[in-house]
Parts: sequence; structure tokens; C-alpha cells
Amino acid sequence: MNRQWPELAYNEAKDTYETLHMWTQIIGKIKLTKQPWINHSWHVTLAVTPTGLTTSGLMHEDKHFQIDFDLIQHKLKVTTNTRLTRMFDLQGLSVAGFYENVTRALNELNISIDINLVPNEVENAIPFDKDKIHVTYHPKHATALHKALLNAQHVFTQFRSEFSGKCSPVHFFWGGLDLAVSRFSGREAPMHPGGIPNLPDRVAREAYSHEVSSCGFWPGNESVPFAAFYSYIYPEPEGFKDFKILPEEAYYHPDLGEFILPYSVVQEAEDPSSKLLEFLRSTYEAAADLAGWDRSTLEKNMFRSSSYE
Repeated sequence: MNRQWPELAYNEAKDTYETLHMWTQIIGKIKLTKQPWINHSWHVTLAVTPTGLTTSGLMHEDKHFQIDFDLIQHKLKVTTNTRLTRMFDLQGLSVAGFYENVTRALNELNISIDINLVPNEVENAIPFDKDKIHVTYHPKHATALHKALLNAQHVFTQFRSEFSGKCSPVHFFWGGLDLAVSRFSGREAPMHPGGIPNLPDRVAREAYSHEVSSCGFWPGNESVPFAAFYSYIYPEPEGFKDFKILPEEAYYHPDLGEFILPYSVVQEAEDPSSKLLEFLRSTYEAAADLAGWDRSTLEKNMFRSSSYE
């Protein structure tokens, strides 16, 4: 077993994941209000850093600032270009307490916020300022998840480099608590039906306005109660769900409409990165071939590291 990839146990870490999910939504919604709209909601995502998650640089009036989750020292930190900072510990906070601390820290830095307090993409959503149910944060679970995100990001970045068409960054979506990267054919897609809980249909339809093959990682939920990698295409071409993809441990989840590869399969592999790349490449090739993408054009890359050095 390769110990560079940490073990993730959804049943043990579920409560921490749910609390962290709501915290990241609060910070993500702050970023949403401070950024101009970028296609497919790419402006709202967080980035994985060596120590946690970050908004990257934001601006309020004439002040530049950044909000960081430190999942190693287990703190939230706000930094400004005026060298003023605010920081607080993550342990022992409910979602309501976290929201209160964030609001206070930003107010002290003369940064005002006005966000929608209802979480997105979750059923039975509790407004952040009322949520005293989600209060669990175990550092070991947060640190393990962070390390898994770092490892996944490294492999996703390699996968992204193999595509020269329109492609998203490797970024963290706080709506679903998942790390993702998406490739596009360049062709428009049929209108998405919407229906995602607590997400305006117009947002979903803009996100899926063009044909897309997307892959990602998330730590699990009630539908898939284990950490997993996923891959799907929208719109899904005929034959996709029945396509024999690699590795053999991967399978199509009919309710999600995605291929799933349990994280444990990668974590326990002799070469985890190669195992994950096999899944990413195989599912993409199935999607692109069945959908008739122009792969000879989309996969050209004149700046491979070997030829660029």
C-alpha cells in the first residue's frame, strides 16, 4: 500500500466533511460577490495550496485581500495588501460560529460582505447563520483530505496538459466539495434540464452550455458513501455507460450518470498516479470517441516539457 496517498474513511470523517463543506461555501460565496462572472462559474472556485484552500486574490473597494484555509495548522486566515491580517482556529466552531467569525474578521479589516446565506447544491439547506448542527472538525480527517486533494491535483494537472482545446483549470468547487477539471469539444450542447438542489437553473445551463467531458474527486456523500474519482460527459452519447473502461475496478453509476473509481483502489495501488491516469484517459477516450470529438485537433500540444526544455 502506497502511504503517500492517505487512507480516507467516509464513515469516520463524514461529519468533518459536512462541516468543512459549509465553511467552504461561505468563503466561496464571498469570492462570488467580489469577482466578475467567468464562464461556467470558474470565478467562484477555490484553489488547492500546499497548506489548504485559497480564494486567491480578491478586491473590495481599494483593498486587496485573500482568504485561506490552513488545513495543516487548522486555521482560517485573511490577509490584505496593507499587511493587516486576521486569523482564527477552526476547531470547535459550528457553521454559524464560523460565519460570525469570518464576518467579524472582515469587518475589522473594513471589508464588507453581503452573501446569500442559503447553501447551494444541498437538500434541506440550513442558512449559515442558523446552522449550529454542523460543528464537527477533526484535524486528522481534514489533513488527510487535504493531502488527497494535493495528490489528485498533481495527477489532474498532468491529465490537463495532454489537451490543447478549451479546458478548465484544476479547481475546487465548494458547491459539491469536489476537485475537478473539464475538457470541451467546442460545440454547443443541448439545454441542461437544471433541477440541481438550491442552484438556479440558469447557472447549471450556463455551466453545461457546451459539450463537456469532466472528471474529478470528492470525499463521498450519501449516494456514494466513500471517497471516489468520477468521470462523465454531457450530453452523454449512446453506448457510454456500457463502454468497457480501465481500470477494471471502475464502473458506471446509473443514478449519477458517471463512471466511478473508488479512491481506495488508487490509494492501495502500487503506482497510484498511473492507476488514476489510466481511469482519466480511458473514460475521456470513451466519451470523446462516442461523441465524435475532433481529437486530432483537440489533443495537439506543441509544448510538451520534453520539447520545450
